[in-house]
Amino acid sequence: MSEAQDLFAVLRQSTDADCVNALARLVREAPDRKLTRINVLAFARAEGVDEEQMITAFLQAARIGLFDLSWNVLCPSCSGVLDANASLKSVRSGQYHCAFCNLDNEPTLDEMVEVTFTVSPRARRIAAHNPDELPLWEYYRQVFWGSGVELPDSDLEPTLQQITLDAVELPAGEKALLSLQLPANFVIVLEPVTHTAQFIDVKGEPTADRQALSVVYNNLRAPGAALEMRPGPIRLSLENRTGTRVLPTVWVVSKKFEGITGKRRPFLTAKRLLSNQTFRDIYRTDTLDVDQRLKITSLTFLFTDLKGSTELYERVGDLVAFDLVREHFRTLNEIVADEGGAVVKTIGDAVMATFLTPDQALAAGLRMREAMRKLNETHGREDLLLKIGIHEGPCLAVNLNERQDYFGQTVNIASRVQGLALSRSILATAPVVHNPKSASLLSGNGQKPVAQSQPLRGIATEVAIYEIP
Repeated sequence: MSEAQDLFAVLRQSTDADCVNALARLVREAPDRKLTRINVLAFARAEGVDEEQMITAFLQAARIGLFDLSWNVLCPSCSGVLDANASLKSVRSGQYHCAFCNLDNEPTLDEMVEVTFTVSPRARRIAAHNPDELPLWEYYRQVFWGSGVELPDSDLEPTLQQITLDAVELPAGEKALLSLQLPANFVIVLEPVTHTAQFIDVKGEPTADRQALSVVYNNLRAPGAALEMRPGPIRLSLENRTGTRVLPTVWVVSKKFEGITGKRRPFLTAKRLLSNQTFRDIYRTDTLDVDQRLKITSLTFLFTDLKGSTELYERVGDLVAFDLVREHFRTLNEIVADEGGAVVKTIGDAVMATFLTPDQALAAGLRMREAMRKLNETHGREDLLLKIGIHEGPCLAVNLNERQDYFGQTVNIASRVQGLALSRSILATAPVVHNPKSASLLSGNGQKPVAQSQPLRGIATEVAIYEIP
């Protein structure tokens, strides 16, 4: 553990002490299963620590080599991991097939790509560093399912055995014969390593005649058609033609099955991490490939700009204006980070920032306006007149000019809305203002948005715009 101690000493120099202490206890004391694909949000809740602080701690720990970060593509139905990647660059924009659910889905960064952390071998060796050696049921926990599936902390095997007819570990090149009794239920022969499944619709009159089914595992993931069989005896022949072991499991799908495997909890999404300022600072140029396009179904954009900045430089001189503008940027950056957002880029005197939800962006905008008012009072002049525009909608995460950026009509509208704003005004679109949490925020402040009717340059459809007094 000497290297781990050295790494934690480095981590303490840049990270919240409570978070570092929690991570040190985790690495030192936790069982192996709690150190692979760690759900950061669940861990923060268990430790009683702020989520954003804990995310920052894990990111800083990954930066120095205590943990390895993983981007896992999930099935939106069962939350099984369809693909695990050390980098977001490896996530495809095309469809992923879930054999368990027999579904094809194109990934979005909102809920279909989770971010987890696994302890590095430099800090501690755990069983999951060699997943082929994990016991069958722990393979399901630590490799097959995502961190949003809430499985029993202990007694996993007896719990899953309640919904299992049989399961076997089959080394490469080996065969197995299973003699089973098929119940009158839907049955899935699931193999989690190759992520393949054979569905059996068991119905009709029971039979005493032994039925037979042969399943061959190779490196293909082609979906198989469901077979109809009758309740009664079956001989199941399994053959492993892959180069690694497989773990065929015969599940009985029932209400009990859904009760055990259907419990969900929040997890860290790729969308949230991309809007985390610490992540953007650490992974500034190493997030997406130039040709990569990944969908986000909902993200809120906030644009700001200083009114009359050219006149400001003329009036007070370059040195004074530079210091004022720099102070303005520092203040905006702090507010964005405090409200759970991230600054994507600055363009001249303008800022583009993203937030997970409209109310976060609106709260940031209100704080920005008040902060500029106080700065102007401090300097005794109306030098910093901030214009703010906010809009929410779908977009693409892309790589532009060697940085992680966003593209799409939502971004264009947010920018155009800011362009309509007058000095010290906040303009927001209907999706922002009508968001329930935004409405609650404004109501609590005694603010009533005022509707405006203005065309947006380059936007064909009408966009409802509101000024926040």
